[in-house]
Amino acid sequence: MPLPRRTFLTGLAGTAGVAAVSCSGTPADGVTTRTPTSGGAPAPSRTAAAEAVRRLLPRHWDQIEFRTAPKKAGAEDSFRVTGRRGRITVTGSSPGTQLTGLRHYLKHVTHANITWAGSRTDHLPDRLPAPAAPLTGAANTPHRFVLNDTNDGYTGAYADWEYWEHEIDVLALHGYNEVLVYAGADAVYHRAFQEFGYTDAELRAWIPGPAHQPWWLLQNMSSFPHPVSRQLIDARARLGRRICDRLRDLGMTPVLPGWFGTVPPDFEKKNPGARTVPQGDWVGFARPDWLDPRTGHFARVAAAFYRAQDALYGPTTMYKMDLLHEGGKPGDVPVGDAAKGVEKALRAAHPGATWVILGWQHNPPKAITDAVDKERMLVVDGLSDRFPHITDRESDWGSTPYTFGSIWNFGGHTTLGANTPDWAALYEKWRTRKGSTLRGISLMPEAADNNPAAFELFSELAWIDGDLDLKSWFKEWSTSRYGAADPHAEAAWDILRRRAYGTTRADEWAEGADGLFGARPDLSAKSAAAWSPKKLRYEAADFEPALGELLAVRPGLRDSSAYRRDLLDVARQALSNRGRVLLPRVKEAYDAGDAARFDRLTREWLTLMDLLERLVATDSAQLLGRWVADARAWGADAAERDRLAYDQLSLLTVWGTRSGADAGLRDYANREWAGLVGGLYRLRWERYFKELRAALAEGRAPEKTDWFAVEEAWIKDPGRLATRPKGNTYKIAAKVRDHLEGRGGHLRR
Repeated sequence: MPLPRRTFLTGLAGTAGVAAVSCSGTPADGVTTRTPTSGGAPAPSRTAAAEAVRRLLPRHWDQIEFRTAPKKAGAEDSFRVTGRRGRITVTGSSPGTQLTGLRHYLKHVTHANITWAGSRTDHLPDRLPAPAAPLTGAANTPHRFVLNDTNDGYTGAYADWEYWEHEIDVLALHGYNEVLVYAGADAVYHRAFQEFGYTDAELRAWIPGPAHQPWWLLQNMSSFPHPVSRQLIDARARLGRRICDRLRDLGMTPVLPGWFGTVPPDFEKKNPGARTVPQGDWVGFARPDWLDPRTGHFARVAAAFYRAQDALYGPTTMYKMDLLHEGGKPGDVPVGDAAKGVEKALRAAHPGATWVILGWQHNPPKAITDAVDKERMLVVDGLSDRFPHITDRESDWGSTPYTFGSIWNFGGHTTLGANTPDWAALYEKWRTRKGSTLRGISLMPEAADNNPAAFELFSELAWIDGDLDLKSWFKEWSTSRYGAADPHAEAAWDILRRRAYGTTRADEWAEGADGLFGARPDLSAKSAAAWSPKKLRYEAADFEPALGELLAVRPGLRDSSAYRRDLLDVARQALSNRGRVLLPRVKEAYDAGDAARFDRLTREWLTLMDLLERLVATDSAQLLGRWVADARAWGADAAERDRLAYDQLSLLTVWGTRSGADAGLRDYANREWAGLVGGLYRLRWERYFKELRAALAEGRAPEKTDWFAVEEAWIKDPGRLATRPKGNTYKIAAKVRDHLEGRGGHLRR
């Protein structure tokens, strides 16, 4: 991702200056009639789809014409692609759907590929080829929801408009029509609660840093790590508005956070007669209080919240609220009555709105779904492909409409894979069975911009007519991903299909095992994150041949970001998997007191880490330094830039406070990025091995290390972090292959 542009951060002096404008959406011809907002969003002079294509296909945009055909009553979104050489016509029911039709054409006719993690378009001929026959497609479901509540933290809380503009284009290409928008939600709370006795300073001290805000919006925590500045709140408000406006231009729905009762400290003191319920702790953090939704105070705050939100971002038709998320406590408030109060307040502000709620752990309980208007609630299920006992969501939620969802990634782990056999076996079956209330898909990895094959495959579920043949799909993917058919590409992806993408929910996991290089050092480590799989979900040795096959892809197909990203991901995974094979051998040597073998194996461990660092340093999207630079770019002065960098780095490492780290949050968001692998991760393992070696030599128990103190010190001074890639991905991936097959080959099994 390019370094952030800071120009959009200047301009308005305060949140109050963000203008309220009409946001009626996009007219039938796809041309918006809105004037630009004071946040700087331009009014398109062409259709929104055409503007997107100018960005995505700058050499070919003028060969593509978009036409709008409004949906028929009761029908779903659809597209049709026709034309002749050099003049392609895409007809669709909205600008976003038109882009979905364009992606279908690019994949099936030109073998081009655009994802959120690598693309292949440079091979397109000067004049686009005509489809042999009209291409048509229709959504098989109305709701195509995307992004997790945690996305704004784990993917990039400090992403700028340049990032979001491209991300929205890619989401539209892949058929999504409902996008969760958290950016700038802090401005709504900041404005609304000033009506209830809170000062600017009190609210800024309560609002967490942007990287940690998702968990505040979920009512899990607040006030960490530092008070936010007014300029930061204002800048994020402008970005949030711009995101919402672009989604509306494309005919997509921004899904905004609703309000379900989270209040700042001392609400009862500042508002006599109010009734709040303490929420206790969440993994070492004090949770914000909850205002009783049955009361008049709740109705008044909700009205202020939605007024502020409408003024800042414009109204929408979908609001995301997870009542009593992850251990929230109702106290003596009946849960059904609370749900009715939340719904009533939403309806008062937006009578036709849909309440979106996450299907996660034991939520939503029937006490909630039975209390509300089911037809105006949508459960975005995060567990459809996680647990084998989940078979009847109609029974679980009383026939409330729901989506088939996947969370293949937790915390932003860089692990490849997904339970694609479950997607193929369950989605169509659940959608078409008698009495089904399945009304969509929900793609909700905790961090986006990874796992591109899973991204594309899951996205297509909502557009496939009939059953999904995974073998055929992955074969076609290997062709469109690299621009042409290649036997080695096909072989590589068939290996990946059967291994990393061949897992199922039978073992009660939806994500692959994270790597042990990112774990706090322990010879018995089974995972880096506390809530990750404790072993690989396939045999490590069976995965490695995919790397050799990808390296053998013919040279003419290697010159794209799509190929380089896949090669990096597969080489990284092979190295990471080898670490899981190696660590038990290190433990055996230490337990046996075999110093020579311990030295040899620990050198190999650090060699693998150094090789991994070199590999991931070749890709700008894998640079910790770039991520930190994104955060620092939002600061108004040196002190704020340092605070924002700490906010970012804390989330990836200790996560928060010492108590939270000790409770299991540490390394939850581990990832094998340049700067982390060669920085904190290597520092920890090298120090650990050195102490174990000294203990062996001196015949004593190793001394304990205060790892939190080590990590905190590194967060505050990580040293120089690269912001530009270095090295050649192909050459280093080849070195990875050679090393794994050579000196380390005896460790494969």
